[in-house]
Amino acid sequence: MILVGTASWADKNLIDSGLFYPAHIKTPSDRLAYYASQFPLVEVDSSYYALPSERNAALWAERTPADFRFDIKSFRLFTQHQTPPKVLPVDIRVALGAVEKQHIYYHDLPEELRDELWQRFRSALRPLKDAGKLGVVLFQFPPWFVFRQSNLEHIAACARMMEGFRVAVEFRHRSWFDDQHRENALEFERRLGLTHVVVDEPQGFASSIPSVWEVTTPEIAVVRLHGRKRETWSQKGLESSAERFNYLYSTDELRKLVGAVKTLASKAREVHVVFNNNFGNFAQRNARDLAQLLLES
Repeated sequence: MILVGTASWADKNLIDSGLFYPAHIKTPSDRLAYYASQFPLVEVDSSYYALPSERNAALWAERTPADFRFDIKSFRLFTQHQTPPKVLPVDIRVALGAVEKQHIYYHDLPEELRDELWQRFRSALRPLKDAGKLGVVLFQFPPWFVFRQSNLEHIAACARMMEGFRVAVEFRHRSWFDDQHRENALEFERRLGLTHVVVDEPQGFASSIPSVWEVTTPEIAVVRLHGRKRETWSQKGLESSAERFNYLYSTDELRKLVGAVKTLASKAREVHVVFNNNFGNFAQRNARDLAQLLLES
């Protein structure tokens, strides 16, 4: 089973473009219902910026078809991204006490507060899991998260915290798949039952990962397509992240991906293909086109 979708149904750039949702679709619930009538899969990125809520997850499950899937991005603190204290739950902020820094990191929190955040994150995903609509929980690590023992140990700790959930891992530093570390990284994912994320993105940067078309878990494989716009991939000071992903795949480019996606499908029971080229309606256009090409091949 190959499911094709996009990263977010509520991206501001998408809504403001007016190019995907019909004019009468105005509310978040109507947007989700319409999106789910067009695609079988979506990736939730709001969970990266703040902990998701159990209530929202229950509503998402209620408002989508029985066979719809949600891939959920991990909360940023867990993936060692810088995190503004203001996005933490109020009681966690109070327990943490005064923080002088603008951003905190995973190691800045005492273990009991980290454990509480993990517990709340798992609980928030439970309605989707119980409904059979939770795909993977995506841990997308930052560009400074390089291949080294301490980072392997952190990933293993994340996997333990998410026991019972399907965990997918995406790296953003080339050291993970250079000649020295590629096989070790893949074997590490296999050993821990982590789903390797195949990426398509601009090459030639420290933050560039090659497209490694490998399956590390037989249950599911994940492909994330970020576009190929080299000019803005590592550019600082962009007005919005949409500028980084301002890339529309051509039909020929999509056609060349079909065989590789189908090969993954021969090795995994389910394949999730997520377009993250979130500029206007580019992701939705490309997702529809690729789904059609897969049907025709």
